[in-house]
Amino acid sequence: MLLKDRVAIVTGAASPRGIGLATARALAAQGARIAILDLNEEAVQRAAGELGKGHRGYRCDVSSHEQCRKVVAAIQSDLGPVDSLLAFAGISRSTRFLEVTPEEYEAVMQANLRGTMNICQAVVPGMIEKGGGSIVCVGSIAAQRGGGVFGGTHYSASKGGVQSLAKAMARELAPRNIRVNAVAPGLIETDIFEGKLTETRKAEIAATIPMGRVGQPRDVADVCVFLVSDWASYVTGVVLDINGGLHIH
Repeated sequence: MLLKDRVAIVTGAASPRGIGLATARALAAQGARIAILDLNEEAVQRAAGELGKGHRGYRCDVSSHEQCRKVVAAIQSDLGPVDSLLAFAGISRSTRFLEVTPEEYEAVMQANLRGTMNICQAVVPGMIEKGGGSIVCVGSIAAQRGGGVFGGTHYSASKGGVQSLAKAMARELAPRNIRVNAVAPGLIETDIFEGKLTETRKAEIAATIPMGRVGQPRDVADVCVFLVSDWASYVTGVVLDINGGLHIH
């Protein structure tokens, strides 16, 4: 029970086959009390209920600074001081560069980069007050390679921003005993690719991955448990690849 009685917020964690919910399950299995955040009220309550007694679901649009501030205050009141934040909320778009509209660019940046900034700004004051904490931000192989299998240029840019944000926060917050790391998943088989990742396409992609398979949500979840646990107590400012060897650099 690496995380017994600790409180963890997981954003973007209501999708049944998503990385966020897989991570929430893994954290709960290690004893943490989970606050699930997502856009759909019914979905967050269903996801929290799946985890069992003691876990809570909250509707929150992380692109809103005010909603983030209010929901973190509610979580602190309901569950206690927050020990860990795992910022998974975001959107993916595969639009080609010259076809990206200003509106779509803003939507991606707001959800991915601004959303990460908002929820971190809401959580950090409480972590400072309690004497420390741990944050995991979610980047992408798309930020490292200049595009992924499905992510477009604006998506890649947003995730590059998230990874840089995590490093900068790690440097600034380390003296306050707050560790900040990022994970950079490769292609992970989740609901986000529903309708796009056919069995034929999945086999084609798997053939390009040294480990011979597409990633699963639990592959990312287990790494996140490590990063927020005391086993990673001297790890901060890292962008940790989770891609089966697809991008070795």
